[in-house]
Amino acid sequence: MAKLYYRYGAMNSGKTTALLQVAFNYNERGMRVLILKASVDTKGGDHIVSRLGVSHKVDVLVSPDMDILDIVRADTAAHGSAPACVLCDESQFFTAAQAESLFMVTVELSVPVIAYGLRADFQNNFFEGSQWLMAWADTIEEIKTICWCGRKATCNARVVDGRVVQEGEQVVLGGNGQYVSLCRKHFRRGELGDFKDLHLGED
Repeated sequence: MAKLYYRYGAMNSGKTTALLQVAFNYNERGMRVLILKASVDTKGGDHIVSRLGVSHKVDVLVSPDMDILDIVRADTAAHGSAPACVLCDESQFFTAAQAESLFMVTVELSVPVIAYGLRADFQNNFFEGSQWLMAWADTIEEIKTICWCGRKATCNARVVDGRVVQEGEQVVLGGNGQYVSLCRKHFRRGELGDFKDLHLGED
């Protein structure tokens, strides 16, 4: 039976790189994948972009009003066969209904789905998509990264004017801020350590 996988990690843990590697592996074997990205994430436009510099055009930018099961059915009809796998980037921005729809792709169409995203926002609260993907996923896997201190980073800190902020809207469009991964200790203390001298990821 096809499964829904949710692979989550803090900022800069290599989620997009991992997705692109999976897509490459399928394509190398002559198997077609369907790549989706939440349209709320405007970075890269209609491409997913790895911080290693690799990019790939997405097949569908998914807006909050779209039914993902319908998207996969339409793709199947257009190609005459179902994709070997559905890969989703920035899936924390999906709605609860879209998370359930990803699960239904595995049930009704027998197509495996691998969704990549953040677990929590800069206040350490669930995103809607990540909360419901955790509920619906058959398999939940963490993609790990480290804090500047060397400990495992689990928190996503928003940095404005060189300091950590924990107030504001969950999703800010237009690049108001940068993000860095911190361990729980330094997230709570708002300590950037060595990251103060590094290029931080734009939101």
